[in-house]
Amino acid sequence: MNAAKPKPGKKRRGGVWAGQRRFILSVTIPTLLYAGIGIFSLAWALVLMFFKYSPGRAGGPILGLGGTNPFVGLQHFYNMMTGVSKHARLFRISLANTLAFVFSVVPLNLMMTLPLAALIESVRNHHLKRLFRAIYFLPVVASQVGVAMMWGYVYDPQAGLLNGIVRTLGGKPIAWLTDPRATFLGMPVAMWSVILARLWSDYGYNMVIFIAALQGIPPTFREAARIDGANTWQVFWKVTVPLLRPTLLFVGVMTMLDAFQIFDLFQVLTNGGPRDQTRVLMLDIYYNAFRYQRMGWAAATSLVLVVIVMGFTLIQMRVLRTEWEY
Repeated sequence: MNAAKPKPGKKRRGGVWAGQRRFILSVTIPTLLYAGIGIFSLAWALVLMFFKYSPGRAGGPILGLGGTNPFVGLQHFYNMMTGVSKHARLFRISLANTLAFVFSVVPLNLMMTLPLAALIESVRNHHLKRLFRAIYFLPVVASQVGVAMMWGYVYDPQAGLLNGIVRTLGGKPIAWLTDPRATFLGMPVAMWSVILARLWSDYGYNMVIFIAALQGIPPTFREAARIDGANTWQVFWKVTVPLLRPTLLFVGVMTMLDAFQIFDLFQVLTNGGPRDQTRVLMLDIYYNAFRYQRMGWAAATSLVLVVIVMGFTLIQMRVLRTEWEY
């Protein structure tokens, strides 16, 4: 007697399920590994902030903690607020510089990108509209190190483009990145130089998001406002901007998060100078962790940065949140 053959349908179904299981495992295992590394790094940082830890010292028998890497509790946080040591003073300077940078970049970015998106969206020619979008988005594609090197040439005190314009207008060349005495609106010119470079490299990203949001607003809202007698300016401020509140929340939060974490532009353009006028928290964390081997202090500074970012994020969500859809 011949053995019963399996039905083709069952065999095919079993093969499909096997393929699906392999696909799920191939996606899940790397994700779990990545998440595990992230959780371990976070837990290790949370532990280090309570120790005066340096990897150059042997320390105790458990992960090098204790002994020559003593437990200090909340001393790092106390020193940040009231300490007179050099790294405590540099922390406070870095915090002030970071807040000045964030509260300059975020509003300036929004003031640039939203009107620009509205202008591009008002263009009738679709080919021309695509061209404008591509041109304005190009700086986003460039790496931040490349952007910093390019702007470094622009700010060059001898052969830079800006000083060439200043000389043409009969002015005296400015050391944009290195003169500690140069200020504008109460802030160092070196900080303004980094802000300008950051705005140029980042505005295209938010512009594209705003264009997508503008395209999602039903035209009937604007048409109804025009029928009621509103001009273009009134339609923009009274109709368009309120309907963009969810997008404004997303763009504001993401731009703020990015501004708080900026490192490469400052590292390449100014390296924290002149006289620590552009030293931000990310630079401070980097120097303490990897140059001076103060890992515990750097971990505590990282927690302060996280708490500050979370606080401002919650404020933005509270102010700009909406309970309606269109």
